[in-house]
Amino acid sequence: MEVDSPWKDVLEELFDEFLSFFFPQIHRDIDFNKGHEFLNKELQRIIKRGETGKRIGDALVKVYLRDGSEKWLLIHIEIQGYPQQEFPERMYVYNYRTFDKFRKNVISLALLTDENPDFRPEEYHYARWGFELLCRYPVVKLIDYRERWPELEAHSNPFALIVRAYLKTLEIQGDVQATYTWKKRFLLELYEQGLTRETLWTIYKFIDWIMTLPDELESTLFEEIKTIEETKAMPHITSAERIGMKRGVEKGMELGIEKGIEKGIEKSLGTVQQAIETILEIKFGVLGQYLNERVFQIRSLETLQTLIQQLKRTQSLSEAEALFDQIETQIH
Repeated sequence: MEVDSPWKDVLEELFDEFLSFFFPQIHRDIDFNKGHEFLNKELQRIIKRGETGKRIGDALVKVYLRDGSEKWLLIHIEIQGYPQQEFPERMYVYNYRTFDKFRKNVISLALLTDENPDFRPEEYHYARWGFELLCRYPVVKLIDYRERWPELEAHSNPFALIVRAYLKTLEIQGDVQATYTWKKRFLLELYEQGLTRETLWTIYKFIDWIMTLPDELESTLFEEIKTIEETKAMPHITSAERIGMKRGVEKGMELGIEKGIEKGIEKSLGTVQQAIETILEIKFGVLGQYLNERVFQIRSLETLQTLIQQLKRTQSLSEAEALFDQIETQIH
């Protein structure tokens, strides 16, 4: 089962703002008055032909240029959540496969959301016997914005708030009280920005996804926010919407587990491993992504199926880490 990263949601809903914030030069050249079109289903077909690794997000967008030099072209965007040696190769493969399908120029961009300061892949290069191939692409590294916090606070683009929420989540991971305090702060700030209800709801879901809290604290925070909404006559996120979102996440996790078990019976290690990645993403958001590499170190189908059932019952990331530690100890 494919489960969208929260980054994909905000990218698709706020594409204009995404390019304006992260790639302003590209944004200036695009004529948004002519609209844009996401071709993610077509990209998924391309990916299935050339799978080179697990992704947390990718997008393919048809855009039009202001200067009319080309009627339209494609922007391919990869959102990568952990260091991976094959990442530059994947950027190249998806670029040329997309060009091969559409016969249109394809501009590839990368957004790196991991915490490794040394992981900065900017090109795919191969040369031998006089032949040379170079695929270089623009890269944004989110942790670089840690040094630009005052600038982010003053910025009016919604992605300034999104980036701050993400960076703060990485900084305080595991600290429940700090997560409560900062989540409340970001949500209140979100309401004060004068955004449309659709934009507000998109960012609200992103913050809610990455800054997870125990159910009791989540309910307390929601009631606090609800009271403030009512007193200040702000756009209101209803209890039905909030509960519906939570149930949707829980249903997605159940489907992921069921599919993993079903495919496990068919002896598909890869499918079960991907099901576990899905569970980690849904239960722990971006903070659980670093466990993905450890998933693929487990080659026993029986062990993976047991892990699925155990992860289903975990309540915290530390519990999940302990499960992996226990399994690795048994293996070695």
